[in-house]
Amino acid sequence: METAPQFFRHGPGPLARLVFFALLSLLLMAIDTRFKYLPEIRQTIAVVIYPLQRLAHLPTAIYDQVSGLFVSRNLIDEIAYLRQQHLADQGQLQRLLALEAENMQLRNLLEAGQRAESKTTMAEILYIPHDPFSRKAILDKGSQAGIQPGQVVVDDAGVVGQITRVYPWLSEVTLITDKDHSVPVQLVRSGLRSMVSGTGEDGTLELRYLAANADIQDGDLLVTSGIDGIYPPGLPVALVSKIESNAAYAFARITCTPAAGVNRNRQVLILSPLPPVPERPMDPVEAKPEDKKRGKVGIR
Repeated sequence: METAPQFFRHGPGPLARLVFFALLSLLLMAIDTRFKYLPEIRQTIAVVIYPLQRLAHLPTAIYDQVSGLFVSRNLIDEIAYLRQQHLADQGQLQRLLALEAENMQLRNLLEAGQRAESKTTMAEILYIPHDPFSRKAILDKGSQAGIQPGQVVVDDAGVVGQITRVYPWLSEVTLITDKDHSVPVQLVRSGLRSMVSGTGEDGTLELRYLAANADIQDGDLLVTSGIDGIYPPGLPVALVSKIESNAAYAFARITCTPAAGVNRNRQVLILSPLPPVPERPMDPVEAKPEDKKRGKVGIR
């Protein structure tokens, strides 16, 4: 291998340059550790070369923008169509889920109607009036369908309320949560009888006139007692949710949750009226003298 003549060689040799740059590196590291000058130098260099970096990336950015201009119009239309179809499918899926839930509720309602001993009429809740002082609902069955005031309204879970007003093609049902409505109930676990009343608030009932030491627990099921001659016995009414006892009061404060789902379902059953309750036998003291002579003392 030919080398340059000695006359044309300038500067220190390779070994000298290696030693020089090694010492310079050690010096710079020592200065950087002691005085922290290099970070500022690096920041200054980064600011200076930033325009060069942007200029180096400029061809790539231009290429990306130009490529976007040549994207197929059909592909854009197809993406828009698929998005629209996705939204339509989502809406149809939601409708199918709602129909499935309604179908399940109708099946349960049909089974509840078969369990009921009396004749039933299926009705649908049209709307609930916006009255802050009462809890009522309007049904799509009226006197033309044989509906009468006083009939009991239930769903697949329990008692909803009672028919209080009838029109030719509509009827009004007062919900058991209405503050002026009460239902005679019986505790399934112990057989204890009482009266559950509405509070005027959705989803809340009160079990009143029970002693503070009454045998009642959270989660106890309350069913209709049937002693009023209006509600058939054994219909679920509510579940005990909260018990507050205070020695200063004779009665406990018991809060219940309705078993029926009037706020969840639209279909209900209207039960036919119960047979009339026989009148109370006449007290012999109240009988007229002529009735006593004729032996007509009996049922009025």
